[in-house]
Amino acid sequence: MSTSNNKIAEWEAGYKKSLEMRPENKKDFKNLSDMTLKPIYTPKNIDDDYIAKLGFPGEYPYTRGIYTGMYRTAFWNKRLLLGFEGPEVFNRRQKELIKAGQTALNIAPDSPFFRGLDVDQVDKELVGTTGVPINALVDMEIALEGIPLDKISIGCNDAGPFTWPAMVFALAEKQGIPLTAINGTSNQSDFISHYVSLHMFFRFGLEGHLRILVDHIKYCTEKVPGWNPLSIVGQHMQQAGATPLQALAFTLSSAIFYVDQCVKAGLDVDAFAKRFSFFFDISISLFEESAKFRAGRRIWAKILKERFKSKISRTQLFKFHAQTSGTELTRQQPLNNIARVCVQALGAILGGCQSLHTDAYDEALQSPSEEAARIALMTQNILAEESGVGDVIDPLGGSYYVESLTNEMEEKAWEYIKNIDAMGGMLEAIKTGYIQKEIGNASYTNQRMIEKKERVIVGLNKYQIDRKLDIRPTHTKPNQAAVEKHINRIKSLRINRNQAKAQDALHYFDEAAKNPSLNLFEAVVDGIKADLTNGEIIAKLREIYGFGRPLVIN
Repeated sequence: MSTSNNKIAEWEAGYKKSLEMRPENKKDFKNLSDMTLKPIYTPKNIDDDYIAKLGFPGEYPYTRGIYTGMYRTAFWNKRLLLGFEGPEVFNRRQKELIKAGQTALNIAPDSPFFRGLDVDQVDKELVGTTGVPINALVDMEIALEGIPLDKISIGCNDAGPFTWPAMVFALAEKQGIPLTAINGTSNQSDFISHYVSLHMFFRFGLEGHLRILVDHIKYCTEKVPGWNPLSIVGQHMQQAGATPLQALAFTLSSAIFYVDQCVKAGLDVDAFAKRFSFFFDISISLFEESAKFRAGRRIWAKILKERFKSKISRTQLFKFHAQTSGTELTRQQPLNNIARVCVQALGAILGGCQSLHTDAYDEALQSPSEEAARIALMTQNILAEESGVGDVIDPLGGSYYVESLTNEMEEKAWEYIKNIDAMGGMLEAIKTGYIQKEIGNASYTNQRMIEKKERVIVGLNKYQIDRKLDIRPTHTKPNQAAVEKHINRIKSLRINRNQAKAQDALHYFDEAAKNPSLNLFEAVVDGIKADLTNGEIIAKLREIYGFGRPLVIN
């Protein structure tokens, strides 16, 4: 045994003896993914072939980052998810945040929109309460007025049939901006995550969602090469209760399914997969989250290179947007959420994210207030400009603890992926209820730990204070006059548009759905140009494919 190993063994024996006098303050030291944590990590916990396994930033297998310079050359995109009342409010608040340092947009729809309904199809009390209602091209034009589409990345949180990206594309053409100059992401394009985690964002039958997604990918690959048509979402699963490990493994298994489907549709993997991106939740478990992303880069690169025979390095890059965890925000002592969000954001940055949303401290109470959203953005600015966290590439690289945790995260994620492969892939695993049960069990275990105070949530189950000191919501309802104006705008659109053109566009969906040689998403774009609304397009697709139902297993 080497001298260093002798010293390690000697310290471990001494530590064990010290516990006889002062026991550890927890019965078990485990992270959210149920991995047992050692008291200290040493060289014996990592591989001898360290350099070969990690590589360098910008080099396969990208453990240390997908770009050579990482944040020394460009920070991550600061992209806040905002939406309230109507497109006018969205436009004003986004312009203010851009002046304050935001570098990309992220549009959040209200609940009626996600359910496939227009503003005049629901009780007006529901309009604009949880996001921005943008139902037609005229709304998108207001929302993005004065914002240069060819100069800023736009994230559209819109599940199939992707009417919001279609609106952005149509608006660009209307403004004379070539589609080749547009960049952004269809953030909610991963229908699997909707079916397994949300039981809400699905709009029509499963067959229709798969068809529209593949056609969306085809359309963007050919016509909007700077757009990410598929963002595979681990955030939904982790918010539903999955551990960071499960969220990583299940997201990668979903990605495998989507690549398979596109290849079966005749697309070349190196033509489309380079525009695939990922969207993850970030818990407060800082080192665990950083290790999750480092392991994710390594796994995805291997999947693309070895399984799908990708020949282009850019295809193998694990690009991801991260959002701080809303489920960890508390209504009790909500100002504590500022600290939580900062730690969560740091985990994503140390993990090498490309884009980041920081939650506002009041999101457990309401749609973010302007002050809270500004603090959330300034949290990113402070981390980027003051902390020095981006001055060194992969600053956690070489940590015995983080490298060991990265290796364990990768090993256990592969176990999940291989198990899901044996079931026939991600969709089949969902149909059997396996994924739902894994997430449900993890959620139940976490809740029980909180209730038994085995996991401390400051202000919730420890260090409570008088509720009278809590912050109350500052706004709960959108301005009803503004909502009425928005509703009247959509009603007026339906009356005054070119009706023949609108009806032709609507009828074309039947033809496109029946003919696999036609692109169904292109029919969506044409429908938006003909002033069809989101609700009308989804209603038509429900006629064709049926109403979407969640894949819930009893």
